[in-house]
Amino acid sequence: MTPPRKKPNIPPLTDDEAQRLVKIVEERTTEYVGNFDELEKAIGMLMIGRLVGWKVLALIHNRRTILKYEQILGIKIKDEFDPEGPLTHKSVAYDLVKKLDNFWKAVSGEASVENRRALVR
Repeated sequence: MTPPRKKPNIPPLTDDEAQRLVKIVEERTTEYVGNFDELEKAIGMLMIGRLVGWKVLALIHNRRTILKYEQILGIKIKDEFDPEGPLTHKSVAYDLVKKLDNFWKAVSGEASVENRRALVR
Protein backbone atom coordinates (compact mmCIF):
# COMPACT_ATOMS: atom_id res chain seq x y z
CA MET A 1 0.00 0.00 0.00
CA THR A 2 1.32 3.46 -0.94
CA PRO A 3 1.61 5.85 1.99
CA PRO A 4 -0.51 9.01 1.72
CA ARG A 5 1.29 11.96 0.20
CA LYS A 6 2.05 14.90 2.41
CA LYS A 7 0.06 17.94 1.30
CA PRO A 8 2.45 20.67 0.14
CA ASN A 9 2.57 23.92 2.07
CA ILE A 10 1.08 26.43 -0.36
CA PRO A 11 0.66 29.75 1.37
CA PRO A 12 -2.81 31.16 0.72
CA LEU A 13 -3.09 34.37 -1.22
CA THR A 14 -3.87 37.41 0.85
CA ASP A 15 -6.97 39.35 -0.12
CA ASP A 16 -4.75 42.02 -1.67
CA GLU A 17 -2.78 39.46 -3.70
CA ALA A 18 -5.94 37.77 -4.94
CA GLN A 19 -7.50 41.10 -5.90
CA ARG A 20 -4.31 42.10 -7.73
CA LEU A 21 -4.29 38.87 -9.77
CA VAL A 22 -7.97 39.24 -10.65
CA LYS A 23 -7.35 42.87 -11.62
CA ILE A 24 -4.50 41.84 -13.95
CA VAL A 25 -6.70 39.21 -15.59
CA GLU A 26 -9.70 41.51 -15.95
CA GLU A 27 -7.73 44.50 -17.24
CA ARG A 28 -5.62 42.50 -19.67
CA THR A 29 -8.63 40.55 -20.95
CA THR A 30 -10.56 43.77 -21.51
CA GLU A 31 -7.65 45.35 -23.41
CA TYR A 32 -6.56 42.23 -25.31
CA VAL A 33 -6.94 41.93 -29.05
CA GLY A 34 -5.70 38.72 -30.60
CA ASN A 35 -5.95 34.96 -30.41
CA PHE A 36 -7.99 33.95 -27.36
CA ASP A 37 -5.84 30.82 -26.93
CA GLU A 38 -2.78 32.99 -26.30
CA LEU A 39 -4.59 35.05 -23.67
CA GLU A 40 -5.77 31.90 -21.94
CA LYS A 41 -2.25 30.41 -21.92
CA ALA A 42 -0.79 33.64 -20.56
CA ILE A 43 -3.35 33.66 -17.74
CA GLY A 44 -2.48 30.03 -17.01
CA MET A 45 1.20 30.99 -16.72
CA LEU A 46 0.22 33.77 -14.31
CA MET A 47 -1.70 31.37 -12.10
CA ILE A 48 0.80 28.51 -12.11
CA GLY A 49 3.88 30.73 -11.86
CA ARG A 50 3.35 31.49 -8.19
CA LEU A 51 3.22 27.76 -7.50
CA VAL A 52 6.30 26.65 -9.45
CA GLY A 53 8.40 29.83 -9.72
CA TRP A 54 9.95 31.56 -12.71
CA LYS A 55 12.77 29.04 -13.12
CA VAL A 56 10.32 26.24 -13.95
CA LEU A 57 8.47 28.58 -16.32
CA ALA A 58 11.78 29.33 -18.06
CA LEU A 59 12.37 25.60 -18.51
CA ILE A 60 8.96 24.75 -19.93
CA HIS A 61 8.57 27.76 -22.24
CA ASN A 62 11.00 29.20 -24.75
CA ARG A 63 12.10 32.81 -24.33
CA ARG A 64 9.87 34.08 -27.14
CA THR A 65 6.78 32.52 -25.56
CA ILE A 66 7.58 34.00 -22.17
CA LEU A 67 8.06 37.44 -23.72
CA LYS A 68 4.72 37.10 -25.53
CA TYR A 69 2.90 36.12 -22.32
CA GLU A 70 4.64 38.85 -20.33
CA GLN A 71 3.51 41.38 -22.91
CA ILE A 72 -0.07 40.10 -22.85
CA LEU A 73 -0.17 40.28 -19.04
CA GLY A 74 1.91 43.42 -18.57
CA ILE A 75 4.31 41.65 -16.17
CA LYS A 76 7.87 40.37 -15.95
CA ILE A 77 8.04 36.83 -14.55
CA LYS A 78 11.23 37.54 -12.59
CA ASP A 79 9.48 40.45 -10.87
CA GLU A 80 6.18 38.62 -10.42
CA PHE A 81 7.37 35.23 -9.11
CA ASP A 82 10.06 33.85 -6.83
CA PRO A 83 12.72 31.70 -8.54
CA GLU A 84 11.17 28.65 -6.86
CA GLY A 85 7.65 28.09 -5.60
CA PRO A 86 6.04 25.60 -3.22
CA LEU A 87 5.50 23.10 -6.08
CA THR A 88 8.86 23.47 -7.85
CA HIS A 89 9.75 19.96 -6.67
CA LYS A 90 7.08 18.54 -9.01
CA SER A 91 9.02 19.58 -12.11
CA VAL A 92 10.96 16.66 -13.56
CA ALA A 93 13.11 19.05 -15.61
CA TYR A 94 13.99 21.25 -12.66
CA ASP A 95 15.10 18.23 -10.64
CA LEU A 96 17.37 17.18 -13.53
CA VAL A 97 18.72 20.69 -14.06
CA LYS A 98 19.61 21.01 -10.38
CA LYS A 99 21.67 17.83 -10.76
CA LEU A 100 23.37 19.22 -13.89
CA ASP A 101 24.19 22.35 -11.91
CA ASN A 102 23.80 24.64 -14.92
CA PHE A 103 20.32 26.10 -15.13
CA TRP A 104 20.99 28.54 -17.98
CA LYS A 105 22.49 25.87 -20.27
CA ALA A 106 19.27 23.89 -19.87
CA VAL A 107 17.10 26.95 -20.51
CA SER A 108 19.05 27.88 -23.64
CA GLY A 109 18.87 24.31 -24.96
CA GLU A 110 22.63 23.83 -24.80
CA ALA A 111 22.02 21.00 -22.33
CA SER A 112 19.18 18.68 -23.31
CA VAL A 113 16.50 17.98 -20.72
CA GLU A 114 13.93 15.31 -21.51
CA ASN A 115 10.36 15.63 -20.24
CA ARG A 116 10.95 19.30 -19.47
CA ARG A 117 7.20 19.92 -19.32
CA ALA A 118 6.31 16.98 -17.09
CA LEU A 119 5.00 17.44 -13.56
CA VAL A 120 5.06 14.42 -11.29
CA ARG A 121 4.94 13.30 -7.67
